[in-house]
Amino acid sequence: MIFDMNNVIDFTSALCLLIGCFLCISGGVGILRFPDFYTRIHAVGVTDTLGSGMILIGLMLQCHESLVFVKLVMILLMTIFISPIASHALAKAATISGLPPLLCNKELETKL
Repeated sequence: MIFDMNNVIDFTSALCLLIGCFLCISGGVGILRFPDFYTRIHAVGVTDTLGSGMILIGLMLQCHESLVFVKLVMILLMTIFISPIASHALAKAATISGLPPLLCNKELETKL
């Protein structure tokens, strides 16, 4: 059996794009299903960072121009660094504004 390198690259790219799309969709489901602001931030922050990274890697495998590849790498690096920082900033702003996690609310209800 002879493996053509283009077929292997196409298969790997399609797999990365499929995994990335699944992770982004599961992050969207996490926004709808999780009960608390903090758990929603966690679901979206983790899945969207990894999902967009996988999509960008799949696109990098498909591009044939070096300028496009460099732009995709820059977008990937910015996404990897900016998304967790934005999630942390949102969680910190919510904590400072006095929004308690759902677990704390249930503990207070049982004590009262």
